[in-house]
Amino acid sequence: MPARCQLTGAEPGFGKKVSHSHRRTSRRFNPNIQTKRYWLPSEGRHVRLRLSARAIKTIDKIGIEAAVARIRARGEKV
Repeated sequence: MPARCQLTGAEPGFGKKVSHSHRRTSRRFNPNIQTKRYWLPSEGRHVRLRLSARAIKTIDKIGIEAAVARIRARGEKV
């Protein structure tokens, strides 16, 4: 599975590791992706989402119904 948030679309960023001697090598900054299960009352079922930690906080603020509407607006299946 890709390291991608279903709500915010957060994906890995790329950059360089810099050692003490200042040599640079490529590295990857992964988002903090977690699988979370929510009850969706409008459909009477649970949904399992792959979310970043920031997206979990967003769902706490706006609610699961609004979050699922945003995910579907982006064209993702829930």
